[in-house]
Amino acid sequence: MYDLIVIGSGPGGYVAAIRGAQLGLKTAIIEKYPTLGGTCLNVGCIPSKALLDSSEHYHNAAHAFQSHGIELKNLKVNLKQMISRKGEVVKQNVDGIAYLMKKNKIDVHQGLGSFVDAKTVKVTGEDGTYKEISGKQIIIATGSKPSSLPFITLDKERVITSTEALNLTEIPKHLIVIGGGVIGLELGSVYARIGAKVSVVEFMDSLIPTMDRTMGKELQKSMKKLGVDFYLKHKVSAVDRKGKEVTVKAENSKGETVELKGDYVLVSIGRKPYTEGLNAEAAGVKITDRGQIEVDEHLKTTADNIYAIGDVVKGAMLAHKAEEEGVFVAEQLVGQKPHINYLLIPNVVYTWPEVAAVGYTEEQLKEKGIEFKTGKFPFMASGRARASGDVDGLVKVLADAKTDEILGVHMIGPRTADIIAEAVVAMEFRASAEDIARMSHAHPTYTEVFKEACLAATDNRALHM
Repeated sequence: MYDLIVIGSGPGGYVAAIRGAQLGLKTAIIEKYPTLGGTCLNVGCIPSKALLDSSEHYHNAAHAFQSHGIELKNLKVNLKQMISRKGEVVKQNVDGIAYLMKKNKIDVHQGLGSFVDAKTVKVTGEDGTYKEISGKQIIIATGSKPSSLPFITLDKERVITSTEALNLTEIPKHLIVIGGGVIGLELGSVYARIGAKVSVVEFMDSLIPTMDRTMGKELQKSMKKLGVDFYLKHKVSAVDRKGKEVTVKAENSKGETVELKGDYVLVSIGRKPYTEGLNAEAAGVKITDRGQIEVDEHLKTTADNIYAIGDVVKGAMLAHKAEEEGVFVAEQLVGQKPHINYLLIPNVVYTWPEVAAVGYTEEQLKEKGIEFKTGKFPFMASGRARASGDVDGLVKVLADAKTDEILGVHMIGPRTADIIAEAVVAMEFRASAEDIARMSHAHPTYTEVFKEACLAATDNRALHM
């Protein structure tokens, strides 16, 4: 009998297990795949960032090094080595999770976890053998998998998901990306940087449509410099493969059909909760019509001793959101009173320039009828950005028109994935734009752009514009 069983070893699951063990709970974790870490570490966040960094190094060497006085000859991409390095990065990370399980004395059970009842989980190995373990409290952290469209056949050779896109053996001649969200743009930019023609087909009228529209417009401008073509407001109607050629048909807002031909099609229209084989009904756990596990404000399911976190419940599908929820549940189980402010969980797109945001978008504030003021400052006016050559993008600050409290921060530019943490801290403590404007920021740094945007939001006082 365990105090806590966690089903799924992604960021939410393994963090929940570690925090539970730290708090004195006898803990077990169940993972159906051979390695720990879930989608994020194995076929998501970590491998995609490894390829993004590798492709950015190549792109800089090909297009920026000469201006720095660095001359290279016979530059070429060794895709096999890129993929190999990515694999090593993944291995180091998953090995690190295995070490953390041992360090925290967490029992790891390999196999598919399915409920027998609310306190018993059956673990079935790949060879069909199984065992049953019992737990007083159980956390479901089974994550998500790529979504598709009913008429698309994912052959995982030419019509692929993000998983296959991380292991291509050749650079596509023409990669067609269906979906202008985070995953499609990140992987599209990887292959665009190393020589592929890339076309993005998006149903909505802007890229990264869940983020502030200014960010989508700026990112589109930046990616066009890589030669990426965009087909916004286009609804895909057919995807057909003949040999090595794949044809995508899409209708625009006028009802006209556009036909694109490529050698690979990446389907990246989002992800859906993964509960296959969980047998949730045996434990009294309700699954909604959208495939999510129903939870209350404490992340408790319809079974009194079972909780669910991460991609399998409502909210943004982000690794760090799952981690926060894992800690939140584990601490509740021992009587603590943790909190999560979902509005202040940052969202990041790891293209280059990076996009990062926290809080309300301009569109959300208008919809809510909240009066606000806006401060913007471009990286073009930053001395640090000019020195590194990373001048695309801007920081946009939204502050309450009356109180000056920061309500939203949206950034596109160099290292904004890291800079956004300053905005998160500020907003957690309900800082005003004036507070940030009066804080000393080291010069020259990229973070000065955030300060200048806050100055711009307070009586248009930006100093370097």
